[in-house]
Parts: sequence; structure tokens; C-alpha cells
Amino acid sequence: MPNPALSSAVAKVERRLIPFLMLIFLVAFLDRANVGFAKADLQISVGISESAFALGAGLFFITYALLEVPSTMMMHRMGAKFWMSRIMVTWGLASAALMFTQGPHSFYALRLLLGAAEAGLFPAAIYYMGCWFPDESRGRAIGYFFVAAPIALVVGGPVSGLLLGLDGVLALSGWQWMFLVEGLASCVVGLWAFWYMDDTPAKARWLTVEERAALVEHLALETASKKGEEVSASWRQLLADSKLWRATGVHFFGQIGSYGIIFYLPAQVSALLGKKMGLEVGIVSALPWAVAGAACIWLPSLADKTERHRLMSFGLFAIGGVSLALTAYGSPSSRMLFMCVSCAALVAVCPIYWTFLPRYQTGEAAARGIGFASSLGIVGAFIAPNLRALVSQTTGAPVYGLLAIACAALVGALCVSTLRWPINFRSSAKDVEGIEAPRTAIGGLGE
Repeated sequence: MPNPALSSAVAKVERRLIPFLMLIFLVAFLDRANVGFAKADLQISVGISESAFALGAGLFFITYALLEVPSTMMMHRMGAKFWMSRIMVTWGLASAALMFTQGPHSFYALRLLLGAAEAGLFPAAIYYMGCWFPDESRGRAIGYFFVAAPIALVVGGPVSGLLLGLDGVLALSGWQWMFLVEGLASCVVGLWAFWYMDDTPAKARWLTVEERAALVEHLALETASKKGEEVSASWRQLLADSKLWRATGVHFFGQIGSYGIIFYLPAQVSALLGKKMGLEVGIVSALPWAVAGAACIWLPSLADKTERHRLMSFGLFAIGGVSLALTAYGSPSSRMLFMCVSCAALVAVCPIYWTFLPRYQTGEAAARGIGFASSLGIVGAFIAPNLRALVSQTTGAPVYGLLAIACAALVGALCVSTLRWPINFRSSAKDVEGIEAPRTAIGGLGE
């Protein structure tokens, strides 16, 4: 980006939007994953069995998947600021409502409600970053966005442990305090988002006129350069696109791998330490996610620099699967080491393979394609706990449930090998120099 105004604009966008998008994903991930810390207390307090917990944990992703595409399309029509704010406030209320769980059926209903409320957040965020970040910096931006997931689990472990320690305060159980406080925090962030966010760069008054013009023109030129390769926005042509289905398969197995860890890591650490769930287990459980956070910062940037997205995705899936299997064997220290490696690999791979669709599609086709891949792929998160519970119960050995998740990660590596990343904009710029960027008023890109 030799244009000083463009470089300045991208730097400002990164400073303003990346931390806030990370905060949004942090509270979202915390609200969907904190159920792992409540697992033992829910089983004791309201009689939820192991299989009922696995089903309830996974049901979140059913309504999430069903409403993912409609929610993303609504965001495309109504604007990111309003729609993402709406999502955050409603999911915060739904998360807080989990404090009223009375048994398996209410647990199922509330998890379904939480999935419906949060549907569309992730593809909306990916689409939103596609509207703000040029191709050459998007991988880094998505990588930082994904850092919020391990940060949520790093922060969420000790925080959830402390809130669980409030057991009996104001006649509420510790797990009720955890759902209430963390859910209301999401509502606060959602209200803040409506004031803080802008729908497009053309509406960003915190950029100078020159910076807005340079960024809008550059993004428009990128869009023009992709016209020859992108698919139509029509559903018929979209669903006939094999690249979209292959990208969806990668996301599907990636979700099985990552959520097969997320819902069970606290319990696995608790068993490893021989300690009851609480602050100490929360702190130790945070260690693998801290390593994963560092990997999310470094590896996507490395993929952008080397343009080896497919190779790195393949390697991370393979390393994640093998190291996850090894967490079942050896000494406590070696098992903890492999927990760190598997978490880092299976979390850091996500922002790398998610650079594929925003480079391949733009506009309404991107909104639909990203929403479609996310909605079907996220079904893997529903399958993960149920697959692990089913295999463990069928074989009578929990280790086989863990190995089933590890195998899913290895299948993800095979899926990634079928993808071919679109040519990077930097290397293709010379091919589109003759393309005139669409003339768009600074007052509103795409209006």
C-alpha cells in the first residue's frame, strides 16, 4: 500500500475496529462456552445427566445454524451497526436467562434460545471486516478477531471460577451468578456497539476526507478485480459452487475439533489435577487458551506474508489432531503440553482458512456464501460434544471419544487440501490496473 492516505486509513481502521470486534467476539464466546464451567453444578443442582449436558451444549448450534443465513442477509440490508447491536443485546438476555434452568428440558429450551439470539454474529463480523480491510491486511485482522476466543477462555476461566464461588450469595447458586453477570455484560457491549460502529468506510467521520477516499477507492478496485472469478449472488448458482461446499466442509470439521475441546477442557483439567471445579482449575484451564491466543496473533500474519494459507491450514489441522490424541497419554505435564499445542493449532487455523471466502466472493454473494458456510459448518459444534459422549458411552472408555474428535481434525486437513486460494490482490494488482474503480460517493459506499 504505497499510498500514504491509504496506509494511514488502514492503520486507523485497525486501531479502532479490531479491539472492538475482539471485545464483541470475546463476550459472545464466553456466553456460549461458559456452560462448560457450570457442567458439574448443573448435574448436581438440577439433575442434568452427562448425555443431557452434551445434547444441551450442542443444541445451541442448531438454532444458530438455522438462522445464520437469514440473520446475515438482514445485516446486509439493515447495516452492521444496528444488526450486530441487536444480536448482542438479545443474546445477552438469553444467556442471563440460563440462570433459571430447572432441569434438562428448560436447559434445552434456553440453549436453543441462546443460539437463535446469537445467530449471524460470526458471519456478520467476517463480512463486516471484508467491507473495511483490503485483502492484504484482512488475514491479520481476522487473526486478531479470533484471538478473542482464547482470550475469552483465558479470562473466562478465572472469572467464571470466581463467580461460581459466589454460591449462596442472595440465595443464588454460583452457576446462576455466572450466567447472570456474563450475560448482562454482553448487553452493555451491544448498546455501546450501536454508538461506536459505522456501517462502511464511507461513513467513517473519524477518517479524513483523503483517507476515506483512498480506502473506498482501493476496496472498490479490489471488488472490480474479482468480478471475473466470483459467483453470482443467486442461491441457485451459489449452491452449485463446489468451492463453497469445500470451504464449508473445512469449517465443519474445524468446529468439531475446536468445540470437542472447549466443552470438555475444564473437566479434563479438573480430572488431571484431581481438584474440584473452581478458581484453581479455571486458572490452569486458561493456559492452553493463552498459547492459542499467541498463535492467533502470529500465524495468520505469517500466512499473509508468505501467502501459504492452504499449507499452513493443512499443517495446523494435522498437528491439532495428533496432539489432541496425545492428551490422553503420558504424564500430567506432557498431557498439559499437548493440550496447549492442540488448542493453539485448532484455534489458529480458523482465521487462516476464513480468508478464503472474502477473497473469492464480494457483495451480496459474500454475505450469502459466508452465512451459508458458517451455518452448515457450525453444525460441527453441535456434533462435537454429542459425538464425544456417544463414542465414550458406547465403548465404555472416554479416551475413544477424545480420539474421535482428533480424527475429525485430521479429516479437516484433508478437506483443506482440496481448496485453492484465490490469487492475492498484491500479486494481481498489475492485472487490474486498467480497471476503473466504480465511482462511489464518499457519503455512502454501496448506497
